[in-house]
Amino acid sequence: MKRFHAAVRRKAPFFAPALLLAATLLLAACNAPQPGPDILAPTEEQTKLRSFQSRTLEVADRQVALRAVMAVLQDLGFIIERANEQLGLVTAARFAEPNFNDLVAVTVTVRAVDAGHMLVRANAVHNNRPVVDPETYQRFFAALERSLFLTKG
Repeated sequence: MKRFHAAVRRKAPFFAPALLLAATLLLAACNAPQPGPDILAPTEEQTKLRSFQSRTLEVADRQVALRAVMAVLQDLGFIIERANEQLGLVTAARFAEPNFNDLVAVTVTVRAVDAGHMLVRANAVHNNRPVVDPETYQRFFAALERSLFLTKG
C-alpha cells in the first residue's frame, strides 16, 4: 500500500494540471455561443431579393389571386402540394429540366395590402438553394398578371 501512495505522489504533479485542463475544457464546451445582435436583421442582398420576389397586384379578392397563382404554377408544370386559403399560402414543386433530376420548390403567399390590392410574394428553391435570379421571378409575375387579366375580362 505504501508503494501505491508513493507512486501516486510522484505522479500527482502531472495529474493536477491535466485534471484542471480537462475540467476547464468541459466547462467551456457547455457554454453556447452567443448570437450577434443583428442575427435576424436582413442584409442588403436579402432586401434586394425580396423586392424581386414581391409584387403588388390590383386584385380585390384574395381567393381570386390564390386561384390565379395555382393556375400559373400548374401551367408552369408544378404540382400543388399545399394550398391554405386562410393563410394565403400555396406550395408547389416540380422536377427541373433538362435531366429532371433536380427539384424546384415554390412557396407563394398572398396578402391584402389595402382595398383592391394584394401583395404576392414568390420564393423559389432549386435543389435546396434559393433562386436569386430576378428574371425567374419576373417571368412568374408576368404569367400571373396575364392570368389575372384573363379572369377579369
